[in-house]
Order: sequence, then structure tokens, then C-alpha cells
Amino acid sequence: MAQRATRITEANSHHDCDFRDMLSRVGDKWSLLVIFILKGRPVFRGRFSDLKRSIPGISQRMLTATVRNLERDGMLTRHVYAEVPPRVEYELTPLGRGLTEPVLGLVSWLQSNWPAIRSARDRFDARKQVTRTNPVARPRSSTIVQR
Repeated sequence: MAQRATRITEANSHHDCDFRDMLSRVGDKWSLLVIFILKGRPVFRGRFSDLKRSIPGISQRMLTATVRNLERDGMLTRHVYAEVPPRVEYELTPLGRGLTEPVLGLVSWLQSNWPAIRSARDRFDARKQVTRTNPVARPRSSTIVQR
């Protein structure tokens, strides 16, 4: 009985907060963009200012938070050079480079299945549109229905 409980606990360990936090990080749009931009650079390294220019729409604050979190998770390392003005570069670690392969698998799956996903979305949206334009008359909860 104790072994069964241990197996169940191990099987559900992915519900752990740290695990979910990492999935959220990997799944956010900025983290993946930073990782793939650095992967495409020579020696997997890039300056903060180059990253900012390469990612349209990201604010300096969001990029700072993103690289800090990726550094904390071991996906990249930060190199600070004692220059004027200060130069900061980020380098993808082997752990960060290893993440790109499964993500490319997901991208490949999305590309292969995009027509089916788009079709499902269109069908869903059409159903919702019909519901909005032709609502079924239902009594409100505050309405008294006489029988």
C-alpha cells in the first residue's frame, strides 16, 4: 500500500509549484524568443541591447526580467564587462541549448497541424457568433416563471 502511494505521489510530482513555474517560463513568448535569438548567434552569445533590438515589442523592463529568470533557471549566463559604458552579454548554456530541440519539435507539430487548428477555431468562433446573434430566450434567474 505504501509503495502504491509513493508511485502516485511520484506520478503527480509535475504538479509541484517549481515545475509549473518552469513550464510557464518556457511557455512564455519572450523566453523562447531570447533563447532562439541567442541560439542563432555566433558562440550563442549576445548583448542586451542587441537582444532588445531583435525582439519587437519587448520593453527594457520585460527583457531584464526575462533574462534574469532565464539566468536563474540556468538557461543562460550573464557576462558583465568593466567598460564605459558598461557592456553586458548573455550566453546560452548547454541546458538552454538543449531546450531548443524539443521546442523545435513543438513548432514542427504546430506547422503540420495548423490547418486543422485554424479550422477548429473557425468552427468554434462561428458557433459563438450564432449564439450571440440568435440567443435562445431563457428566463432570467430573477424572473418568476408561472406554470
